[in-house]
Amino acid sequence: MTTTPLRWSTSSYSDGAGGNCVEVAHAPGAVHVRDSKDTTITPLTLSPAAWADFLAAAETRVGV
Repeated sequence: MTTTPLRWSTSSYSDGAGGNCVEVAHAPGAVHVRDSKDTTITPLTLSPAAWADFLAAAETRVGV
């Protein structure tokens, strides 16, 4: 079985230096989240539904 490497992305709000943001990779049935400062740590894995819930909660707290 061959696995496809994850494609990690950062927010467009990131400063590009990789210091203060998270990276996200989407895979079938899962969303992986990791700290851009230490990509060797095992990423947090969420279901797509849990990721959507997290994003919805984060959007309601913008500016708080």
